[in-house]
Amino acid sequence: MLRLRRVILDVDKPIREPSIFALVEAVQNVRGVTAINATLEEMDVDVMGLVLTVEGDGFDYTSVEEAINRTGAVIHSVDQIIAGEQMIEIPTIKMPTVNM
Repeated sequence: MLRLRRVILDVDKPIREPSIFALVEAVQNVRGVTAINATLEEMDVDVMGLVLTVEGDGFDYTSVEEAINRTGAVIHSVDQIIAGEQMIEIPTIKMPTVNM
């Protein structure tokens, strides 16, 4: 069985309902989820674009997806998956600036 540690999701939700709080609460209530971060990425008249970072120890992705869908929000993409015994962080590499 896949032991999920983190998934990063691109999610759209209607502006009015659900609130961001309701969306976060729905995902937080999924068994195995220990933390969630919702970051606003973009907004227009009807839709709010969010990046949801979900962390835990062996949570079920399908349960997370169903919780999101029940609120009326939709997942556009899965942008990162970390699974296994430990978290792997990808180091940020700063590229030198080249002046020409």
